[in-house]
Amino acid sequence: MSFACTGLHPIQYGRVWGQRVYSQLRHASKVAVLFQDIEPPVINGVQKPKKPGGYQDSGADIAFTLRSKGLDVVTPVASPDVFDHQDWCFSDTEEGIHSAVQNGATHLWANTILFDSHPLQRSQKLTPRASDIFVVGQPPSMVEDFDDKAYLNGKLRDIGGYTLPKSWLVQASDDLEGTIGSISRFPYVGKPVRGRGSHGVKLCYNASQLKDHIETLLKESPLIMIEEFLAGEEATITVMPPSPEHPVHWSMPPVLRFNHSDGIAPYNGVVAVTANSRVVTDDEMKDRAYSKIMEESVNVARLIGATAPIRIDVRKFEKGSDFALFDINMKPNMTGPGRPGREDQASLTAMAAFAIGWDYGTLLQKILASATPLSVFRAYKSPL
Repeated sequence: MSFACTGLHPIQYGRVWGQRVYSQLRHASKVAVLFQDIEPPVINGVQKPKKPGGYQDSGADIAFTLRSKGLDVVTPVASPDVFDHQDWCFSDTEEGIHSAVQNGATHLWANTILFDSHPLQRSQKLTPRASDIFVVGQPPSMVEDFDDKAYLNGKLRDIGGYTLPKSWLVQASDDLEGTIGSISRFPYVGKPVRGRGSHGVKLCYNASQLKDHIETLLKESPLIMIEEFLAGEEATITVMPPSPEHPVHWSMPPVLRFNHSDGIAPYNGVVAVTANSRVVTDDEMKDRAYSKIMEESVNVARLIGATAPIRIDVRKFEKGSDFALFDINMKPNMTGPGRPGREDQASLTAMAAFAIGWDYGTLLQKILASATPLSVFRAYKSPL
């Protein structure tokens, strides 16, 4: 497979990714994976839903696979059960993180939702080690700002050069009927501004449906987004962070989504993404819309200073049109095959990696090689 997006996706990079960084990781690092144990705080009146299980399933996939690749992985249980994901990950509480460090962890894989008050950002126990502990993940203050879909999309609109759908923000005190009445053509989508997967996302075919859905969402969140429905094909693009072997952000191949449920891609906990997704073909990549949206996606990652993979969901306005960015995910799902019974659990990012010759373990090693010192992680300042 080859790509027309010169400079964004150097396909040979995936095939010749050297062993030097892997060798250094094997000999110099001890990795601990963190899961989401902390309830996300209310931010600007909005609370992101906590994932049941706190991403322990993907955390166990990461820890098991890295250990299978020969890396030193620290676990809270001396002999973790391959079938029990709770044995593989440390809590992301201050006590859990400190326990991982006390057990020798030099690299903390933050497989959790971060925010500015998170212990990775604020714990004084970690401060003396801030220069020699490395973190895989996005800086907490970045996530707090840019996990808000409305905020980030609004900033991108202000800057210009990004293709986005029309949208409105509504709160309980607004004239909801007036806002909906200004929409001339349906369907439209109603969704939370801080969501998880497809939680709360619904395609509404008329004003009455949209009003009912927004009123339901307002019971759990004070701010809701109404967004133009993009009727064309959907894809998702993983943008990788800079690393020792590749010093700039770059795009993996797009993964197409299909078999939607009422116009919305179903949550991967209900339908495995391997059942409704595939990597684009060489012939499909001749469509210039792909190279254009890949470039925009890389520009987003570069603009916000992403230090870990981000995954951007894109969709065409209609058949034959350009793609629009409609959901920028600060923490892509990172499940993958390796543990028994997980053969169909490749994430969208892992599927893209397979297309460039990386197995799941190689993808994880590449991400680990881009880990950021905790001192740098904490010092992040938003450019917007």
